[in-house]
Formats: sequence, C-alpha cells, structure tokens
Amino acid sequence: MLKLGVLGVGAIATVDYGVLPNLHHIADKVELVALADPVEERVIDAAKRFGAAETYSSLEAMLDGADIDAVLNLTPIPAHGSTSLQILRAGKHLATEKPLATTMADADAIIEAAREGGLKVVCSPPNMLYPTRIEAARLIREGRIGKVAFAKVRASHGGPASMMNWPTDPTWFYQEGSGPLFDVGVYGITEVLGLLGPAKRVSAFSGITEPTRVVRSGPFAGKEITVTTDDNTLIMLDFGGGTFAVVDGTFNVNAAKGPRLEVFGRAGTLNLPNNINQNGGRTIDLFLLDAVGGLSGWIDVDLAHLEPAQQRVDKLRRALLVDHLADLVAGTATEVMGADVARHALEIMLKAHESARSGRAIELESSF
Repeated sequence: MLKLGVLGVGAIATVDYGVLPNLHHIADKVELVALADPVEERVIDAAKRFGAAETYSSLEAMLDGADIDAVLNLTPIPAHGSTSLQILRAGKHLATEKPLATTMADADAIIEAAREGGLKVVCSPPNMLYPTRIEAARLIREGRIGKVAFAKVRASHGGPASMMNWPTDPTWFYQEGSGPLFDVGVYGITEVLGLLGPAKRVSAFSGITEPTRVVRSGPFAGKEITVTTDDNTLIMLDFGGGTFAVVDGTFNVNAAKGPRLEVFGRAGTLNLPNNINQNGGRTIDLFLLDAVGGLSGWIDVDLAHLEPAQQRVDKLRRALLVDHLADLVAGTATEVMGADVARHALEIMLKAHESARSGRAIELESSF
C-alpha cells in the first residue's frame, strides 16, 4: 500500500476529472494520508471531502509530520522544480504535474536525486498510458504505415482566460515561468515523442499574440491580464532520417474540427481524434495505400481488445498518474511517464524559445 501525500488542492486536485475524486478506484494500492496547501479553508475542506486524515499548511510540514511514501505535486508550473526536488531529497517517491521543471538544471537535479535515493518519478501528461496511444505506437513501430515522413500534433486550446467559468485567477498562466507551451504544448510534445521516439533538433516561431488578455467569464470575468510570456508557439522537430513533426503550444485554438494527431507514412496515414475525451478516445483512423487487394482506403481498426484498459482510464482520469506511480513502486509496470522523457520534453520547450529568438535550428542534447 503506497501512502500518499498531496501538495496543492486546487482545481486539478478536486474537479470531477481530477485526482482526489478518483483515488477511491485504486484504494487497494494507494492510501491518501495527507494534504498540504497554504489556504487553510481549502485544505480542510478537501480533507473532509476525500478522506485525508492529516492536513498541513506547507510541504515542509507535511514532509516532517506525515508518514508517507510518495507525494503528488500539484503546485503551479513555476514551483515544480524546487518542490519536486525537495520531495525527492526527503526520500519520497514523486508524481508531478507537467512540466517536470522550468530549467534543465532543476530537471537534472531531480533525476539525480531520484537516482541517488532509489526513488520513482512519474510526470504528467499521462497520454501515452491511453490504450489508443499505446496501440498507435505499436502500429507505427511495426511499420503499418511505412516509414514516417512527418506528424502534426494539435494539443492547444484557447487558454484559461477564454474558457467558460475558469474557477481561479488565470493570470499566472500568462506570466514568465508559465505560458501555453509548458501548460498545453507539453501534451502534444509528449505524444509525438511517445510515437516517434526522441528528437534531434528543434526549430520554432514564438511570440505574444496580444499584450493584454481579458478574462471572459467566471469569478474573475473582466479582469485584464498583462501577457509577459509568449502565448503563441509553433515548433518543428527533426527526428533524423527525414522524419519531422509540427507541434503547437498556444492559447489561440478556440475551436478546431480536425484530428488531434496525424502521422503520415510512406505506406499510409494514422489519425487520432480531435478530443482525447471524445468517445473515450476509442478510435484510430488508418489509411493504407494497400488496404486490400492493391486498393487504397481508410480501414476499420478493431480496438475491442482495448476496452477493459480504456474503461480503467475512463474511471481513473487524473488519478492515472498516481496509479502508474504505485505500479512502478510495486514493480508491476514498465515506466512510461518517466523523468527522462519529461526532461527531453522540457529541453524541447526551452530550446524552442531559444530557436524563436535566434532564428536558427538548435540541436537537442538529451534523450530517453
């Protein structure tokens, strides 16, 4: 039984698709022991709702006072590096929201601390645990669509200031240390890495679309936000051998109808649907040049065998992150969302901004 502490009980922790409402599905292997959050009323309320025996006002107090094996880090993006490092140095396994950190120095320190302590680290996003993503990776790996020429990934949305009834002040999403690349672009980057492997070079355009955003609705409706970090980034990745990918990280996709992810190979095309929550993420569109009898066409991909795994994903939602950590600690799973992948994704994001400023393609040093 993995004894868990949770750092941060904001929206991602408590919304219906979040972590805490869905931990009960894995009560046979994870015990929620403690919650930590500086807002006393919020942490006490969350403890009552989700059955945590202990509450703390800080990470330090929880690490000192709670009998826990692991910490789930749900702090805002700029705090990930320092808090995750503190968790590992206290001898606790780590599950953290994305990104792993906001500097390569912090990412390297996190990996070193985990190695020295013999600790497990998993980092959101969990997309490559979804059955359709696992199946898509298998089809590509086995050459079903031939050599991959390029992929297009669209993981972005319109940003929290534009979303309906965003529950908290969204200002920090548009400030230095955060931004859409760290917040949503990381999903697309992680998916394409999961399908195509580590990248070798990055090139990008990036900038601020508008200097001021106005919150559209919710408790902060009408608030003006001064945008101090890039809110519109387009990335091109070079995987070597003539294989490329285009990924967005922007707060400017208010609506879209096309596929979320398209992979174009010499023998066919593989598409994954627009919304990973649409139809439970249960479909893969596959076009083959030689579908049947020398004829080209879209074919039905039988995914019935994935249904039990998909139903589990549907139940766990964001708690999938904790489930994967528990399995790794127990030795019953192969690492999918490890720190090495998260560090590579971080390097891509940081060097995308560097590329945009310098106007040149930049070599990547990390891998996985």
